[in-house]
Amino acid sequence: MSALEIRSLAVTYRSDRGDVPAVRGVDLTIEPGETVGLAGESGCGKSTIAGAVLKLLPKGSEVTGQVLLGGEDVYAMKPGRLRAVRWTSAAIVFQGALHSLNPVHRIGAQVAEAVELHGATAADARRRAAELLERVGIPSGRLRSYPHQLSGGQRQRVLIALALACDPALLIADEPTTALDVMVQAQVLELLAELQRDRGLSLLFITHDLSVLASTCERLAVMYAGQIVEHGPSSVVLSAPEHPYTAALARAFPTIGDPASRMNPSGLRGDPPDPSALPTGCSFHPRCDVALPSCGDLAVRLQPAGRARAAACVHVGSGIVKGAS
Repeated sequence: MSALEIRSLAVTYRSDRGDVPAVRGVDLTIEPGETVGLAGESGCGKSTIAGAVLKLLPKGSEVTGQVLLGGEDVYAMKPGRLRAVRWTSAAIVFQGALHSLNPVHRIGAQVAEAVELHGATAADARRRAAELLERVGIPSGRLRSYPHQLSGGQRQRVLIALALACDPALLIADEPTTALDVMVQAQVLELLAELQRDRGLSLLFITHDLSVLASTCERLAVMYAGQIVEHGPSSVVLSAPEHPYTAALARAFPTIGDPASRMNPSGLRGDPPDPSALPTGCSFHPRCDVALPSCGDLAVRLQPAGRARAAACVHVGSGIVKGAS
């Protein structure tokens, strides 16, 4: 049984200016112990998917489709069952630790609260909090520290400890290395990989940084304008993309040891579309260097693009995308 199965997920935000389709018909599966990356520019719907998995979206959001955790539909759960599933079946490491932690409560109390709410005594919850902080590399003596007394990397480790409080089967890491320097980022990534191996966690890793996903994930899904436009084994998707957006996104990152790549003019031009006013046909065609006249009218669905991979492009299998400039 899959750790997470998302079927035809669509999320629409209601606003005074009209409906905003943030996620449009996404399918995604994560197997037990598997690490899957979700990539794309800001505003493409990655964090909306993270919130939808545990029904944490703002009030007024319209959600259709299914989100199955261990085979059980989150959106068919009663409130009591949903509270029991959060933190135990799945948990989220949010981006922006300083804004995610309560500034007026000590970090030990915040970690212990999640454990206590799931049936532990206050004493056991405190012991568990100390163990978790030690596990993520923070001395248990810092239990009484406030978030502002910790460094950015330490706060991010506290969020990881908090997410692990009830031994979830699935961990969703939503931009966990945002605003961290390179050295601290590497330490956090190493910690997540170690925890994933030791605990057999399933991991959904969300970020815009393809270099991070290439080194941490077995499979990669690339999102654009609320849809997955390509997915498959990470190494293959990045080395031989079948969708022009994936290729352009990969070129936007400089190559270590290649000074010329820092000013690569063939990267990703333009801006993502406004979700409330999406282009007709393929959403990427206004920014695409290999678009055909029909791309403005034809919305291509994901189609096979090799072994265990798929892409939503008219050029799949043609070799044209690799040479896109």
